[in-house]
Amino acid sequence: MSQAPPARQVNLTEALRAQRTGMRTAPHKHWPHEQWTSMRTALHAEWTKLRTVPGTSWLLLATVALTAGLGAAAAAAVKCPYAGCGQDPAKVSLTGVDFGQAVVAILAVLAVSGEYSTGMIRVTFAAMPRRSTVLAAKAAVVTGLVLAAGTVAVLGSVLAGRLLLPGNGFTAAHGYQALSLGNGPVLRAAAGSVLYLALIALLSLGVATAVRDSAVAIGVVLGLLYLFPIITQVVTDPHWHRHLEQIAPMNAGLDIQATIGLRSLPLSPWQGLGVLAAWAAGALLTGGLLLRLRDA
Repeated sequence: MSQAPPARQVNLTEALRAQRTGMRTAPHKHWPHEQWTSMRTALHAEWTKLRTVPGTSWLLLATVALTAGLGAAAAAAVKCPYAGCGQDPAKVSLTGVDFGQAVVAILAVLAVSGEYSTGMIRVTFAAMPRRSTVLAAKAAVVTGLVLAAGTVAVLGSVLAGRLLLPGNGFTAAHGYQALSLGNGPVLRAAAGSVLYLALIALLSLGVATAVRDSAVAIGVVLGLLYLFPIITQVVTDPHWHRHLEQIAPMNAGLDIQATIGLRSLPLSPWQGLGVLAAWAAGALLTGGLLLRLRDA
């Protein structure tokens, strides 16, 4: 007849089993909370850094002024003297986005490369060793600021177009309605333009993380944005011309602004914005991978 193990042995066995179970489950039990706390700390740190750098506010103001100002100038200059003149009033009013994106790119690049140039990135990584969290926090803060500035800029552009375009022939007699966010295509063009600027910021952030140097990163981003359209115009073969327009980040992304002649576009408006989103995702993934593999 078997005897029960002594109480001390039973308690020791149970304690060891509980300890092993706790070792397996404890790290996972608190992991989401610890991750959220780490992310919240990183967000606060990145927001503090960007908020206290004098250049940030000036670049955001320049984004709004340049985007809305050039949009208003384009709306005041373009003419539609006859019905069916072929001009897209929404795209005309949002012309300033073509130039405001350059300021957004500079803002996003400096959010990363500025720390590398001063050596402060080492302090950042010492305080927050998880580099992916730092990059995610930078992306979130920069995107939030660009979305806010882009919304103000685009609303100003649409308002300017609504006020100025009717005086230049964009009237009901010529087949045009006044610009209004109550119009589905105009709302899509306006909201899409804000998203376009945010994606440009993420693309620039990824490039800056990969190359680290401010001048090189700005040159790469502006080259991707403005050289592709020039190359597209040089290519005369219709097949390659259309293909380049489909993959160029600026050409494809700005299709979101079109409200007329959609069938003639190389891509639908949302497909075009998706191409830019793919460029931004690729840049961020590349930058994040290099950030993990290289020393600060």
